[in-house]
Amino acid sequence: MLLALLLTLTLPATGRSAAPSDTVSCVAAARFLRTDRQMIAEVERDTIDDWRTQRRVAGCRITAAGGTAIGVNREAVLLYERVRAVGWVRTPDPRDSPNEGSLRFRWEQADCLFNINAEALLGTDAESRVNERLRLPEGQTRYQVFVMCLPAMPAAPR
Repeated sequence: MLLALLLTLTLPATGRSAAPSDTVSCVAAARFLRTDRQMIAEVERDTIDDWRTQRRVAGCRITAAGGTAIGVNREAVLLYERVRAVGWVRTPDPRDSPNEGSLRFRWEQADCLFNINAEALLGTDAESRVNERLRLPEGQTRYQVFVMCLPAMPAAPR
């Protein structure tokens, strides 16, 4: 039973099985990273201390690794352009990650904060697993994407 649950969380979404309710906010973002960006992505449950809503919220996180031949900075611009092109919109009053290059987008009933890095920075088991599974073609360098998703909610008053 535990193995089946772990496989559900780590295998690409195929549309044949539903995500556990506490990872449903990550389904669209994980699909985007796996299909559009051709990344290795792993979804896990998480509790998010959301500064936008000023609440601790049950949500999920995606740890992903991919390859780029154009450099991480240009890849980041391309990723955010593609996020918008496929239909994600900026979360109303997004309050992105303070002092960082993260951007918050909304897809249907999920808000997801996307963060792109040149290397693994979190030291998590998920980073190790996606990096081990990634096979880079010659001429590409690895980059990381970390996404935190939670149900869409109004922002707390400022």
